[in-house]
Amino acid sequence: MTATPPREPAPNPVGLTAPLRLPDFRNLFVGRTFDEFANALAPVALAFAVLDLTGSPIQLGLVVGARSLANVAFLLLAGVLADRFPRAVILQGTGAAAALTQAAIAASVLCGFANVPLLVALSVANGAVAAISLPAAAALTPQTVPSSLLTQANALVRAAANAGRIGGAALGGLLVAVSGPGWTLGMNAALFALSAVAYHGVHAPAAGDGSRSSPLRELAEGWREFTARRWVWLVVLQFMVVNAVVSGGLVVLGPMIADEGIGRSGWGLVLAAQTAGAFAGGFLAARWRPSHALRIGVGVTLAEAVPLVFLAHLPELVPLMAVMFLAGMAVEQFTIAWDVSLQENIPPDRLARVYSYDMLGSFIALPVGEMAAGPLAAQFGRPATLVGGAVLVAVVTLVTLTSKQVRTLERLPES
Repeated sequence: MTATPPREPAPNPVGLTAPLRLPDFRNLFVGRTFDEFANALAPVALAFAVLDLTGSPIQLGLVVGARSLANVAFLLLAGVLADRFPRAVILQGTGAAAALTQAAIAASVLCGFANVPLLVALSVANGAVAAISLPAAAALTPQTVPSSLLTQANALVRAAANAGRIGGAALGGLLVAVSGPGWTLGMNAALFALSAVAYHGVHAPAAGDGSRSSPLRELAEGWREFTARRWVWLVVLQFMVVNAVVSGGLVVLGPMIADEGIGRSGWGLVLAAQTAGAFAGGFLAARWRPSHALRIGVGVTLAEAVPLVFLAHLPELVPLMAVMFLAGMAVEQFTIAWDVSLQENIPPDRLARVYSYDMLGSFIALPVGEMAAGPLAAQFGRPATLVGGAVLVAVVTLVTLTSKQVRTLERLPES
């Protein structure tokens, strides 16, 4: 089933930038850019704020893990809200709320009253806000363009997100090195406020028909859609493992290794290289329309294992930037293939709920990976922990590819 058509005639679908001629999509594009720029600043600044405060990767794991727990806890409610109410309005509210929570974290760091319990509490609030925004943001794209522009629109949204991440990660590392985590978090709050302003210009209606049933019934409907397709839940299980392993390696152990070698600004460049690869991968995906895009996307996820091995045995700036660039390109092929596959095959009025189950499954193990990385590294050593994670990523990816539905799912013909 195709998405709700926009209120204006579609432009020529040939060009990559054609969706930008539609005002609703254009405002969504700007809002997502500010959002992702802010989200790229936040983890870099928060990681080094906690390390400056405690010097402990275990405490860092607790802070980032608390945010992930809150993120997981609110995802199902977020899917129901995004299928009931106008998604752009939800994004306006979450942008404003994220600005407030990040401003509070910045104030605590700058004024010297930050401590681990306070950072955990504020991270929980920020994680809840982020959870409410995620299904709405993912499901809003097909409401702003016709189905013939769906691939280009997803590629552009991803390009906007990656452009924000490139600038955010690089600037985050630079600002942390020059002026400290507090001022970086302050800029983060301002960018979230700008995203809320941009979303105010998106005028997409609610996706449903206006009828209301109980939240539990709506969740059950979303669950039936989610479980009805084997390829959906198999890929989500794959990324439950992949995301937990990669987050534990890069978010928790990565900054510690960087502090002992390439430095904080160097780590910002490594993260920016990954996002630059994703940016390049998005443009490739927009021009390449393989009939079995999901199979290719799942397969290239194997590239996620490579940076973990290099971080374990060759944590130098240039090699890390190179492998992170390639991993970013590969993951972007998967992400665009995944989004288009869901948007082509899930009814629009249930899409946000399916996205919420997708995100719940993909994120639910993040706290485990983030909180376990420090203790595992202390017990077995960082190299063994990172290489073990790389092997696990490879195994679950290859197992997912054994599914016939994953290998044979085809793109719908262009209309």
